[in-house]
Amino acid sequence: MDEALLRSLTPSVLGILVRRGADFAAAEDAVQDALVEAVRVRPAAGSPGSAGTGEPVRDLKGWLVTVAWRRFLDATRADTARRRREDLLDEEPAPGPASSVDDTLQLYFLCAHPSLTPSSAVALTLRAVGGLTTRQIARAYLVPEATMAQRISRAKRTVCGVRFDRPGDVATVLRVLYLVFNEGYSGDVDLAAEAIRLTRQLAAAIDHPEVAGLLALMLLHHARRAARTAPDGSLVPLAEQDRGRWDTGAIAEGVGILQAALARDRLGEFQAQAAIAALHADAPTAGETDWVQIVEWYDELARLTGSPVVRLNRAVAVGEADGPRAGLAALAALDGSLPRYTAVAAYLRERDGDLATAARLYAEAAREASNLAERDHLTRQAARLNARRSS
Repeated sequence: MDEALLRSLTPSVLGILVRRGADFAAAEDAVQDALVEAVRVRPAAGSPGSAGTGEPVRDLKGWLVTVAWRRFLDATRADTARRRREDLLDEEPAPGPASSVDDTLQLYFLCAHPSLTPSSAVALTLRAVGGLTTRQIARAYLVPEATMAQRISRAKRTVCGVRFDRPGDVATVLRVLYLVFNEGYSGDVDLAAEAIRLTRQLAAAIDHPEVAGLLALMLLHHARRAARTAPDGSLVPLAEQDRGRWDTGAIAEGVGILQAALARDRLGEFQAQAAIAALHADAPTAGETDWVQIVEWYDELARLTGSPVVRLNRAVAVGEADGPRAGLAALAALDGSLPRYTAVAAYLRERDGDLATAARLYAEAAREASNLAERDHLTRQAARLNARRSS
């Protein structure tokens, strides 16, 4: 059974059960059971979806709906606390073609409900919309399966009974998807690729320039993935990456999607971020990067978000466009406790020729780093400068 096909059908099957009267938590459990059953029996003939006729299943979505609904009814009947619902749920709809209504968008908004923490929203999105198992999500986030199961259960209880009587917040959904993307790869699930798949799905369900902007941003960043690390696993800075290893197909697709979004003249933060990524992708070499235009886009992004992190990245761009002294002046206006502030200061000091200060700041930034790869990279930068000074 094609796992990707099953996962793509998950949102619509879940939506059908919810519309039939199942509460979200129970419906989601039933759908997961149906997915497991599909992998186990590989429905092709004589399955519930074919009504025992021996004919191949022509409607896999209908088969999943039938199996999930039966699992839901079995669970409901076994739960005496819910016995009062049985009058509503006792009649099983006859097998047949599944509804063509697409509930994907509603599920996105449900999983990004404002009452959920970001980590819970991400986990619930991967489970309910992405079709991943609890074990897969736990491995991706490097936490025990029991911990992830509790997180998902709490999230489902939180959104149980939520009704959509007003438009959902697209911005919240996009932030959740971007969180998924930034997790990258760990365990047996490639979360960056999964985020792209889910964002494509969202783009098919809603016509919104920021959805397109996020998809473009993901594609443009993902295009550089193969060049980001050396064979020993160490980080390779953007300026030093082998651009021949960048995925030109993904870059072309991302730029095309971005241009169409920008043409609608409804600029948002993900479109602005994608524009910056596109300018990096467009440069044949690091030295040919259009840093002046990148600074202009950072100005737009800062105006849209007011984010100090954006202004920190802008300081780097200013240092490239107007020289390290200008970059240091832009940096001086920011809070020194910002994440990566010290690393940016080290880079600009090195560009300005102050190797002693730069080496000290690189070592300090390494101690502050939040992950091992970044810490190792910054430590090597400090060692490199110290070696240059002593030679």
